[in-house]
Amino acid sequence: MISAVLFRKGGEFTGFRASGHSGYAEEGSDIVCAAVSVLGTTCVNAMEKLLGVLAAVNENESGLLDFDLPEILEAEKRSGAQLLMGALEQGLLDVQEAYPRYLKIQTKERRNER
Repeated sequence: MISAVLFRKGGEFTGFRASGHSGYAEEGSDIVCAAVSVLGTTCVNAMEKLLGVLAAVNENESGLLDFDLPEILEAEKRSGAQLLMGALEQGLLDVQEAYPRYLKIQTKERRNER
C-alpha cells in the first residue's frame, strides 16, 4: 500500500510525502503507483515551471517522493502553490476512491524536522 501524507500548517499546504508500493500489479504495470507518481511529480514540476517555486524534493527508487514548499513565498506564488497542492490532493482522493486497498491518504500538521 502507498502511504501519502499532505502536510498543512495554519490551514495551508506545506508539503507532501508518498512512500511504498501499492502492490496492485507488477513493477512497470502498476497503474496506482504510476498515478500517484505522476500526480506528485507534476505538482512539483508545475510549481517550478509555472510559478518559479522551487520545492525541496527528496525522492528515491524505493518509492519515496517527499517535498516541502518554501516557508516564505510572495502572495501570488503562495496562492498558485496552494492551488496546485489542492489539485494534487483531489487527484489523490480520486485514486484512493477507485483503489482504496492500495492507497491511504492522510493530512497532518507540518512536521518540524526534515
